Amino acid sequence: MAARKTNAKSNTSPEDLKSFYRDMLLIRRFEEKAGQLYGMGLIGGFCHLYIGQEAVVVGLEAAAKDGDKRITSYRDHGHMLACGMNPDGVMAELTGRIGGYSKGKGGSMHMFSKEKHFYGGHGIVAAQVPLGAGLAFSDKYKGNDNVTFTYFGDGAANQGQVYETFNMAALWDLPVVFVIENNQYAMGTSQQRSTSSPDIYMRGEAFGIKGQIVDGMDVVAVKEAGEAAVAHCRAGKGPYILEVKTYRYRGHSMSDPAKYRTREEVQKVREKSDAIEHVRDLLLQGKHATEDELKAVDKEIKAIVNESAEFAKTSPEPALDELWTDIYA
Repeated sequence: MAARKTNAKSNTSPEDLKSFYRDMLLIRRFEEKAGQLYGMGLIGGFCHLYIGQEAVVVGLEAAAKDGDKRITSYRDHGHMLACGMNPDGVMAELTGRIGGYSKGKGGSMHMFSKEKHFYGGHGIVAAQVPLGAGLAFSDKYKGNDNVTFTYFGDGAANQGQVYETFNMAALWDLPVVFVIENNQYAMGTSQQRSTSSPDIYMRGEAFGIKGQIVDGMDVVAVKEAGEAAVAHCRAGKGPYILEVKTYRYRGHSMSDPAKYRTREEVQKVREKSDAIEHVRDLLLQGKHATEDELKAVDKEIKAIVNESAEFAKTSPEPALDELWTDIYA
């Protein structure tokens, strides 16, 4: 696959590219393993995989700093890994074990990490959007320059609470980056069939919110757009919208056979636009890494993921008295 052109003025170094490659590969291999464990019956409930969308979170985390927050929907494992959460704890949570980030009680959709400023994982479509504005309000109130990345999809972009949040965020100049992960399909409905405006980010214009559209299969482009967005927010100019055009290779969840699109459509994206292959090509063609070095990275990542699966399998299930912890009453 031929590498796509990147900005000649890019400030992305060869070391950055190597880091992006490793981080995206970790997400993909982790999600592939999660899919296997789900098939074996070790993961219950819903499980939404992030395969294909890795460049979005890896690129935006490259634009973040310590103290920045992130909140997202139920397709959240990639976000956890990208912000530095331990694969062991994430996989253990997926399998409902005490070694998980929420002691096995949150599962795939509802884990968080206060240490990494990751606030979920939310099962209700678009519910995280007003919560993300609330996190940003907290930072504005405290007078720091932290930013909150609030992720939601093209399907959630049709929910009314999104626009109530846009209005309040603009009114109060909240330091929030609204990230629309447009993977083209809301469950089984294509964006063309559900959205009257072809560019979703432009809906922010009604509230005076600036934004842009980004190639979400190019991690360098995402990083640079993210840097522009956070600079806008840190300067006190209010919210910013990034519509990141990406693509999910699997169904909406593990229970979705994805019959609403052709196998040829998915294969075409894999062959022409895959985010990991793009960075791989940049590294090889720029002579920043050899085939053997990249194979060694893949081997290392597979070992980390296999270890996370073993940790999850051997971690005990929560004791019954855990039913009475972390609740209001």
